[in-house]
Amino acid sequence: MIQFQGVLAGFFSNFLFEFWNHLPASMKRLSASNFNSLTRIVSIAAGGSGLSYLYSSDNEVSIGVSVPVPWRESISLPWKIAERMPNCLSSSSPVNSELGPFQLFSLSAGSIPSSESSGVSDGCHNEHSCGCFGRDTFAKAAAKVGPAVVNISLHQGMYGGVFGGKSIGSGTIIDKDGTILTCAHAVVNVQGRSISSKGKVDVTLQDGRTFEGTVLNADIHSDIAIVKIDSKTPLPTAKIGSSSRLQPGDWVLAVGCPLSLQNTVTAGIVSSIDRKSSDLGLGGIRREYLQTDCAINPGNSGGPLVNVDGEVVGMNIMKVLDADGLSFAVPIDSVNKIIEHFKKSGRVVRPWLGLKMLELNDMVVAQLKERDAAFPDVNKGVLVVMITPGSPADRAGFHPGDIVVEFDGKSVESVKQVVDILGDKLGEPLKVVVKRAKNNLVTLTVIPEESNPDI
Repeated sequence: MIQFQGVLAGFFSNFLFEFWNHLPASMKRLSASNFNSLTRIVSIAAGGSGLSYLYSSDNEVSIGVSVPVPWRESISLPWKIAERMPNCLSSSSPVNSELGPFQLFSLSAGSIPSSESSGVSDGCHNEHSCGCFGRDTFAKAAAKVGPAVVNISLHQGMYGGVFGGKSIGSGTIIDKDGTILTCAHAVVNVQGRSISSKGKVDVTLQDGRTFEGTVLNADIHSDIAIVKIDSKTPLPTAKIGSSSRLQPGDWVLAVGCPLSLQNTVTAGIVSSIDRKSSDLGLGGIRREYLQTDCAINPGNSGGPLVNVDGEVVGMNIMKVLDADGLSFAVPIDSVNKIIEHFKKSGRVVRPWLGLKMLELNDMVVAQLKERDAAFPDVNKGVLVVMITPGSPADRAGFHPGDIVVEFDGKSVESVKQVVDILGDKLGEPLKVVVKRAKNNLVTLTVIPEESNPDI
């Protein structure tokens, strides 16, 4: 038995010399690459003050490497990743071949901690979460959604058996029955306060098929519309994801037909997950958007925003003309709610209270307390900023400066929570608890009315 203590670099060279001398002749026919690989591996033990052991007999050579505890995780992790890499790499990039016959770090399942304990997910089917974000991650995501993305154009009849017209936007087939999600501004005419549907549009699929589409529903405030096509052959559909899981910095793709260029894919990241319509200078009903830096242009409107799993997480609707990298999409969770309204009543029902509200946080509360010592003791909540005269909130007795802490029996800390609880309740008395100066609690009863659809 020969023992090597890997503290000094000189001992390392002596070790390799002894190791080579003890190899049987049949084992000395090592390629340069295999010997270099062995050298690198033993160097790890040497550099880490590990212990290496060599045992030689006439028939076999055994090598053992003992690595100090602090080094074990950092050394083992690359091999845990390597075990999972074959599914992410081409067959021309084998992982184990460079080690040759010297499997000093075993890649067997028994020698590697489970995925539960290591935090490394098995397989590469979910590449971006397992640490192997590959060169074809975007390509796979685009391939999943691409066949379901359509070009929508003005209906101008058929020419030689093919529909033809000026491209006005994009859309996504979300149901096998031919239901297509698109943007309202592409399929409706808006003149002053008059809104009328274009009725018929031409729809072209990625595979070249063309259909006549009928505009079933459109909501100009959310800019969401539904178009329907009928097909005797199967239609591709996109998988709907969840926008609530997105975070700033997540990769996304914008797919659509900008400037009539079908099957166009651009990539970017999520810049903001809750960009408010008021931030963009848009009046009317409160809306929230996903902000991305994906390149979109006229014709992208209505096309899907897709995550790296190929799931639709938003619908692209607009960009800032005088800036680069400022694009906006309606979150798919908001789209789903609009679609439910369409299915339930054929239109979107929006209750109206007549309140302008502001979400509070610790810093805003501290500033308000500096200005007014009587400001209520709260950390979070919804501050009533303004009340429309003659509105349901005005009649209920709301005052500017009220802090809404409970709405319809549920605690609230954000405007979104108030809107979600309000839902589509119309003419139904709702109890609202507000906190006023000097921590006075007051219970009010408000009866929502339907907002004016023409405003």
